[in-house]
Amino acid sequence: MPSPTVGGSSQESGQAEGNHREKGTTVCALVCALEMEMTNRSVHGDSRVDHVNCDGSNNRKSSDSAEVSVSLSGKRTAFMEGDDLYRLRDRKLLVEDKKRLCALSLGAAVLGILLMIIHAEICRYDPDIPYAALIIINLISLSTGCLLALIIAFHYKDIRLFIIDHNQVDWRIAMTSHRILGITLELLVCVIHPVGSYSEIGGNANSSSASFCVSSEPSGVMKDIDLLLSVLMFLRLYLVHRAILLHSKVLLSASYRSIGSLNNINFTFRFVLKVLMNEYPARTLLVFILFFWLTASWMLTLCERGTHDETSHISTALWLIAITFLTVGYGDVAPQTSCGKAVCLFTGVMGVACTAMLVAVVNKTLALNKGEKHVHFFMLDIQISKRIRHAAANVLRECWLLHRTNITKGNRGEHRRHQRGLLEAIRIFRHLRLKQRKLRDYVSEMVDLPKMQMIMCDLSANWNNSYRELEQRILSMEQKLDELSRCFQQTSELLFHVLRHRNPEIR
Repeated sequence: MPSPTVGGSSQESGQAEGNHREKGTTVCALVCALEMEMTNRSVHGDSRVDHVNCDGSNNRKSSDSAEVSVSLSGKRTAFMEGDDLYRLRDRKLLVEDKKRLCALSLGAAVLGILLMIIHAEICRYDPDIPYAALIIINLISLSTGCLLALIIAFHYKDIRLFIIDHNQVDWRIAMTSHRILGITLELLVCVIHPVGSYSEIGGNANSSSASFCVSSEPSGVMKDIDLLLSVLMFLRLYLVHRAILLHSKVLLSASYRSIGSLNNINFTFRFVLKVLMNEYPARTLLVFILFFWLTASWMLTLCERGTHDETSHISTALWLIAITFLTVGYGDVAPQTSCGKAVCLFTGVMGVACTAMLVAVVNKTLALNKGEKHVHFFMLDIQISKRIRHAAANVLRECWLLHRTNITKGNRGEHRRHQRGLLEAIRIFRHLRLKQRKLRDYVSEMVDLPKMQMIMCDLSANWNNSYRELEQRILSMEQKLDELSRCFQQTSELLFHVLRHRNPEIR
């Protein structure tokens, strides 16, 4: 008897040892796969994962030797303690530099636009000021150069931030065709500014009074070029959306970024604009509309300046832009030049878009919230129920009056009057019942999703509890059946022993 026990124990120990070896091999394979995945992804060049062979041995060198990793750029970089902290610090500094450069770029763009406006007004009202237009033109060119330098510095910081976010990759990897095209377009837009041309006042070459304004003749080629460059300078205002994006609380808040990254939300200007329209709808629309009216009105006066029409005055231009923006169009004034017509056409398109947004904002403001809707519909249901009871009482009253008229055999006129009253009472009763049914159908369609979710969670929890109780009862029944089987077995053994004791011949 002992020998089988020893053999069984040795067999069990062999099986356990085999299982242990299989588990060790599986764990080793998982570690190797994890290490290969981290090496392929190259999340950090300073990875501290040791190289573990599949046989369980450790091939890590001595702790004194410096760890070397290979980044995506193909260069060997030595690991340093706290490198992640340095990267986070550099990233924060680069983000702050991007915000500062974006603000300075917007300031330089707005300064150039203001100088352009001053130059245009000086050339219109007082072109005889010596060298005033030249000084302003030089200031515009200087601000344009500063703007180009700031744009280049901004994109340089952006590329450095890309390098830090992607584990010190080569900067040439960041220069995709899309990025190069975007930088080129930005530089082309920002380099546009009026250059002006030198002209003598009165056509006298010996005159000391000189002006660097464009000729005021309607057919002048330089006038058309200067007008086009002055209007296109307003394209620099694209920097506004970048400044709003970088200085918004969406990007400044770590909680916003964390929750957004978990939900795969891209923090673009569109998302920031939606947030602003949800939080400050009236303020955002008011600022945009006023700024657009003033800008479009001045552009219209600049386009209509050579025609000497009444649209070249700012007051008339404001009126024309306002009625075009509101899609009214009285027709009392109209632009004469192609540039003015283009400005009015763009104003009409923007007016339609802003009107749609204004309607959405007003609808959202006037709409009832969930609690107000529940209260309102509850009171409506109570009032309709009262009116239904009154209508039912009127139906019974008219039936009784008609019945009494039939019994007493009154005149025909009174009989017809009570019949008409009964039919009218029935119609009102049916109308109120239909109105109540429609109201309750509408209320039932207002599904409260959080409430339904809570109800479903409660039902799921109850089902889980019932399932656990059923499992416990089944286990207890199995235990009782096992006990019963053991009792039956013991009873049968006792009966066998009793019978054997009474009759020794039974085996």
